[in-house]
This record gives sequence, C-alpha cells and structure tokens, in this order.
Amino acid sequence: MSKKTVKDVDLKGKRVLMRVDFNVPLDENLKVTSDKRIRAAVPTIEYILGRGGRLVLMSHLGRPKGKKVPEMSLRPCVDVLARLIGRQVKFVEDCIGPAVEKAVASLAKGEVLILENLRFYKEEEANDPEFCRKLAALADVYANDAFGTAHRAHASTEGVIRFVSAAVSGFLMEKELEYLVGAVESPKRPFVAVLGGAKISGKIDVISNLLPKVDKLLIGGGMAYTFFKAQGKEIGKSLLEADRIDLARDLLARAGAKLVLPVDCIASDKFDFAGRTVGQLKAVAVDKIDAAWEGLDIGPKSVELFTGILDTAKTVVWNGPMGVFEIPALAKGTEEVARKIAAITDKGATSIIGGGDSVAAVEKMGLAGRMTHISTGGGASLELLEGKVLPGVAALNDA
Repeated sequence: MSKKTVKDVDLKGKRVLMRVDFNVPLDENLKVTSDKRIRAAVPTIEYILGRGGRLVLMSHLGRPKGKKVPEMSLRPCVDVLARLIGRQVKFVEDCIGPAVEKAVASLAKGEVLILENLRFYKEEEANDPEFCRKLAALADVYANDAFGTAHRAHASTEGVIRFVSAAVSGFLMEKELEYLVGAVESPKRPFVAVLGGAKISGKIDVISNLLPKVDKLLIGGGMAYTFFKAQGKEIGKSLLEADRIDLARDLLARAGAKLVLPVDCIASDKFDFAGRTVGQLKAVAVDKIDAAWEGLDIGPKSVELFTGILDTAKTVVWNGPMGVFEIPALAKGTEEVARKIAAITDKGATSIIGGGDSVAAVEKMGLAGRMTHISTGGGASLELLEGKVLPGVAALNDA
C-alpha cells in the first residue's frame, strides 16, 4: 500500500488535478456549517501552491444523481477555503468542457480553482471512460486526498488515473494509509480492537480480518446481544440479528479468549430512539436480562473490564459506540472507553478512531485532539479494517 505522494513529483508550473472531499453540510442559506473536511485538505493544498503548482480541485457534494442541483453546488466552499488558506480561490460552474479548460489554462503558478460538483454528471459514479478522459485533460499531475471516497471506483477517484502520467496521494490520504494499514499490519503490542455499533452484519469482515492480528477484541454496542443469544442467554427485547446467530457462535469458537464480551449492561423497560426517551434504567448481568427489558449500553462492570484491558494496550483501533451514546443516560460506556483511550494515548499508545459514530463520540466529548489518528472516511476506513483494497488507492503510482 506504499504509494507516491505529492512530495515525489515536480509541481512547479504543473496543472495539479486534485480530488478532495468537500462533501460538507450546508444550512438552508447554503452556508457551510462544518469546515472539517475542507480543513483536512489544507496541508496538501498549501504544499502544492507553495511549490508553484497550478491547482485544480474537484469534489462531489450530496447526491444530485447526475442532475445539476443548485442547492448542491460547491460554490459555498470557495469562501471557506479562501479564508483557511489566506488567498483568492477561483470557481468555475462546470467540471468538464470549454469553460473549464479555459479557466484551468488561465491559472498562474500558486493559484487555485474549484470545479463544480462532479456528481452533476452521472458519468462520474459510472466511471465513464470519456468523462475520465475529459477530467484527465485538465492534469499534468493527479493527486488524491479524498480518503472518504477512495473505496469507490468513480471517474475522479479511479478511472481518471488511467489517462494521466503521474498519480499520487495527498498528505491526508498518506496519513490514513499509514495508520489504518501500517498500525494494523505491524502494531506495537498489546494490540486491542474495540468494536461496537448496532449490527454484527456490518462488522463481520472487520472481526474476521482483525482476529488473527489482535491480542484482544472487545465487543460492545447492539451487536453484543446476538453473541449473547448464540451463547443461549435471554436478551429480552435487545437488538438481535436472528439470521446471524450461527455466525456469532462460529466467531466465538474461532476467537476463544481473544474475543471479550460485556459482563453486564444498562437495561430499560421502555425505549424510544426517535423520541429520545427511556424508561426505568438498571444495571444487570448479561445472563439476568428480563424478557421485557432491553439492553442499551455496557454496564459498570463491563466498563471496568474493558478499561482494564485497554490500560495495557500499546495500539488501539476503535470503531463503533458501546451503547446508544446519542442519549446522555446511555452514553456512559462509550464515554468511559473514550476517556481511557485518550489517557493511554497521552502515555504513548497509538489510538486510531476508525470513522463513523466513534468519531462523533470523541468529538462531542472534546477528546479528538488527544487521539493519535481520527479517520475521515467511515466506509473507506471500515473496508481497510476488513483487509480490502480500495480502488482509489490501488490505482495510484507505487512508491
């Protein structure tokens, strides 16, 4: 997975076509409400401009399904990026065609241009060869810094590379690969993985890929209850994937002492996620869940067990919350695990937060700055943890 980066090519005066992930949230006034994804690309952008590159940025925003949807224009990103890099950012209202070619040709060294939403063309997601050729015609060098879309074989992430002479990664992509591949393939030990979230089905391949590599695999969240069912326990109204019970039984047999399940849970007699309401709450052992109750978070003894194991870890990968962390009364398990991972990171352990709800949890708690690496791509990070090759990475030039 070792790929060339922007540092490995001459950028001076070159047209650098860079795929970024500016798929940002917009409010009703079409103002960017979080600049996190734009900020993530700034180090690579500044490096290219500082080396005299003529930078052309391309991205998608939302799901316009091949139609021009004004509310999904990338124009709102222009002012945000200009503020972050302290220089003018140009914009063109298309991503291929004569107007785009003219705008790219007029770029001077150290100037930057944002193209309009790639997904205004259905050819982008279809990875259409002619569309790829038109994008490639804008480039002397192609760079990909959009890790969040690297698991998709789209025109701007994979197909365009067939028509360019140099295809390299940006710094964000490089960092994601360094941690999600490097740390997992050759971790400092003990290596502990923490997996949570609602369903086993979404994490089967991650569990299967990580089991031979980890020293311990801690399972929390809704998916733990399917494992309990596989052990013959009463789980009441807790989340269950009935069609995965045999699979859970097989994973338990294969994993042996490596796989650690909660020993107690926080259960409730009433729960409505949409209404954010819970009834009476109590901590119960996992073999004492009442048939009318539902397990919604790991309990205090499980927190003690999990944090005790994490205390000795030198490498931790975490993907998925321990309970329904969006509701404060059910967030304690997730919060305690997050605090422990931050604490061991402070002491020198490597912590990798693998996208999705785990990222939301550490950001909500203000702990993001204390983690070694927070992945910017939920789906892409999961696929890497599953051991899959990402098309947008595989296509880049090897180092």
